Amino acid sequence: MRSRLFTATLIAAFGLAPVGTALAQAQSPPSAAQKTPGKSATVPADVRQRIAAKLPGAKPEDIAISPIPGLYEVTMGGLIAYVTPDGKYLLSGNIYDLDTEVNLTATRRNAVRAKALAALPEGQMIVFSPPNPKMTVTVFTDIDCGFCRKFHNQIADFNKAGVRVRYLMFPRTGPGTESWRKAESVWCSKDRREALTRAKKGEDLKTKSCSEASAIKTQYTMGEELGVEGTPAIFTQGGDYIGGFLTPDQLVKVVEASQKTADAR
Repeated sequence: MRSRLFTATLIAAFGLAPVGTALAQAQSPPSAAQKTPGKSATVPADVRQRIAAKLPGAKPEDIAISPIPGLYEVTMGGLIAYVTPDGKYLLSGNIYDLDTEVNLTATRRNAVRAKALAALPEGQMIVFSPPNPKMTVTVFTDIDCGFCRKFHNQIADFNKAGVRVRYLMFPRTGPGTESWRKAESVWCSKDRREALTRAKKGEDLKTKSCSEASAIKTQYTMGEELGVEGTPAIFTQGGDYIGGFLTPDQLVKVVEASQKTADAR
């Protein structure tokens, strides 16, 4: 997967270079338009090509300007790093604006995640929604995950609290495993919502595989690219990765706090 390859590249090929050293040895000056992060159109084509060539799996469009003159931003899935124009030095970590106390890297990361999740059609999700939802979360789930089952046991309470839950499959054990087979069985059922609930209770659906089951691979890959490490993995509409199990009341408070923080930026 691109995200795994990128992580391996960070550790094995580049390491971490001091900011001063990286900037001092950069071969190309930053573009004059380099003021706002995320605007890849302002990055010189030769810089995009050069950096992409140094990072296996990266594409030129993954390269954008960064908040720091002399560095460019590389975005792959939910991972963000910063590279010198010559593609020689890579920095991994968060960039903070000390004047505003805003984590600029987290802001960009959330925006990338939100865009990716918004682009996935809800027909490729299993959605449990109240009539008039107050908020929406996207949850990567595993049929055999204990906390995922605990979360789903309270799905009616989440809906009652105004939370719209959009499920994506993320069998943690990977392709070809029993958890993966169970995810496919749910997906190939006529009523996926009912099938998911039954599977979460430990029932064996005994559903045959189908061509639509390829969606599990798409969802699993997206989870990897967004940085999912465990389940349930909960994302807000703004791209915040909340993490593991929360009660309905806890989830509402966390999502509301996340939105307030986003609005204040």
